[in-house]
Parts: sequence; C-alpha cells; structure tokens
Amino acid sequence: MSELIKKVTQLLNDKTVDVFIGYGKGSADRIRAIFVRSAEQTEKLVLNSACTQNLAGYILKQEVKHLGKIGVLANVAALRSMLQLASEFQVKDGEVLALFANPDGTLTEFIDFHSIEVFLTTTDTGITSDEQERIAQLEALTVSERWNFWNKEFEKCIKCYACRAACPMCYCHRCTTDVNQPQWIPVASHERGNLDYHLMRAMHLAGRCVNCGECASACPMDIPLNLLTYQLISPIKTGFGATAGMKADAVYALSTYKPDDKENFII
Repeated sequence: MSELIKKVTQLLNDKTVDVFIGYGKGSADRIRAIFVRSAEQTEKLVLNSACTQNLAGYILKQEVKHLGKIGVLANVAALRSMLQLASEFQVKDGEVLALFANPDGTLTEFIDFHSIEVFLTTTDTGITSDEQERIAQLEALTVSERWNFWNKEFEKCIKCYACRAACPMCYCHRCTTDVNQPQWIPVASHERGNLDYHLMRAMHLAGRCVNCGECASACPMDIPLNLLTYQLISPIKTGFGATAGMKADAVYALSTYKPDDKENFII
C-alpha cells in the first residue's frame, strides 16, 4: 500500500499524470472509485481484497478525460479493457498509464499497449471455476429450458441500466435504448422491453466482453448478466479464433470477413 501511495505521489508531482483513478473508502465500508489529483489526496487510496472493480470504464468519461493525462490502478480485466478499447480506436497508445498491483505487493507499470499484451500472455484471463460451472449447467439445459431461465431472470429487471453504466465496453454517447425516433427498445420494464434490451446488449458485447463481471456486480436485482455474455466467448473463439482484450490492434470478429472463417454455424 505504501508503495502505491509513493508511486502515485511521484507520478502526480512529476506531472506524468494529472489524475489517478484508484480505490478509496465509500459509505458503509464499501470500496469505490476515487480520482486523485494531488499528492495530498494519495493518502485516500485503498488497496485490499475488496478492490475488484474494473476501473477502466472511467477512462472514456468526458468529465475524466478533460482532467488531462490519466493514470489508473488496473486489474487484469482493466488491462484487457484498455486493449479492447484501443482496438476500437477509443484509446491511443500512451494515452493512459496503468499500474498493476502484483500479489507480492510490488507494482508493474505499463506505459504502452505492447507491454500489456506481453503481460497478459502469462496471466490468467479466464473466468472463475464457479462461473464455468454455472455456464456448464446452463448449457446442459434444453433450448426451451434456457429460454425460460433467462425470461424468468429478465422479469426482475427494473431497467435501471446499471449494467450498461458499469460495462467498460458500453461507451456509446447515445445508446440504442435512448433512441426514440424510431424507438428500438421499449422503455417500460415489461417482458418484451426487458428481453429486447438484454438480447441487444448481449449481441453488442459478443466478441467484446472481457469477462470482468461488472454488469452482474452492478445489478441491484442480482441478475447473472455476466453469464449471458460469457456464454458467447467460447463460440467466438471457436468460430473466429478471436478473444477480446488481448491485442490492441485486434479486429472485431463480427464485422470482419476472412475467407477461412468457419461456416458450420450456418444452418
């Protein structure tokens, strides 16, 4: 922890970064994102086992970008998010400095995308064993059983859009859900509107999800939204040989044609 404070203080004093996004104490002993802009504020930084949020979702926020050069305390999901955003031309190389906290308490500094790519090749980027088990259980169901499962889950949705706000890949200035001329997604929180919204969101994240789980963590109704997008990771990998968030110059699988793409999914 002291090393983090020392390092961020140095980065701010040297004007290497103008704002550093890290973790701090929130209400009721919760951990929240904080935006450190001076050496004096570094004492508010917190780093413990509860610091799991993917902070990369903040680097595209206009109110953060206008503060200047950004530094971020990045976990594996955040590093992958940065590479995926780079591949979508949302972040430029060298625009964001990332610090990664190693298990032994030391810090690894990433100043470019190549160093992140190399690091991720030797790092566990997969989903947890518990999540793998839940996905296996879902895939073991019949099509109608899975349909009923998700419809029942979506019934709980109150259309708060916390999942959209928490997802680092949901960065559109105007979401399809906000378009009303014409209106693509019903506003009301009812069966059709909820189904349309979540299926649209899953489709837009196919081949882009970095399995950070922020959508499920943010959901006040405890809908396992992460399982929906996680289930699309394997088909994209199998069918197109693509894994999100591993290369800064990767191309989006669902918008790129290759002559050797497999077509066994076509019925």
